[in-house]
Amino acid sequence: MTDRDRRAEELSVLAAEAAACVACDLAASRTHVVFGAGDPDAEVMIVGEGPGRREDETGLPFVGPSGRLLDRLLGEIGLERSDVYIGNVVKCRPPGNRDPRPVEIDACKGYLRTQIQLVDPAVVVTLGNFSSKLLLATTTGITRLRGRAYDWWGGRKLVPTYHPAAALRGSARVLAEMQEDLSLVRSILDGNLRSGPDLEPPGGPGSAPEEPPAIEQLDLFS
Repeated sequence: MTDRDRRAEELSVLAAEAAACVACDLAASRTHVVFGAGDPDAEVMIVGEGPGRREDETGLPFVGPSGRLLDRLLGEIGLERSDVYIGNVVKCRPPGNRDPRPVEIDACKGYLRTQIQLVDPAVVVTLGNFSSKLLLATTTGITRLRGRAYDWWGGRKLVPTYHPAAALRGSARVLAEMQEDLSLVRSILDGNLRSGPDLEPPGGPGSAPEEPPAIEQLDLFS
């Protein structure tokens, strides 16, 4: 068995476990568990917040308009959906697409942690404010987080960007900045990491920059 096959098999076993999960109240309202999909040996893993209505109906991550835009943006940097692995912080749809609650994140965190360990991507791309702030353990918003790569768990890079839904609301600026962020991912994969713009520290000019803690310090990964 190749390493790729082993990863795929272990992800399949984990997906079956998640499909039967009743660890939080989201199990009562879901149609399908949206575990994740893509290349089990991907260099890039994309992490969103949680499934929406279409995802809940199909059991697949990022379908519908947001998924089509994501596919287009990946294509612009020479990647197909089949080249990456896509997952979410929580695997069941929160009612009304609200933010996941701490108890729901806690119930699901082992799945995300193991997905990252098994796929072992070089780059993790977080989509949107919620997943970016959670995985970087920061209160800084996505507008200030995006535009750079962060040193992250196990020598990986984490690149935060907007959720595709934000660009679909008609913001040309958001779309252009998402393209910049995905270009940064391409640069990392090509070994040509460029420096992103410096972030203004949360305390204002002159204060120490906010550094994300080691992954072991995050509740998500404890």
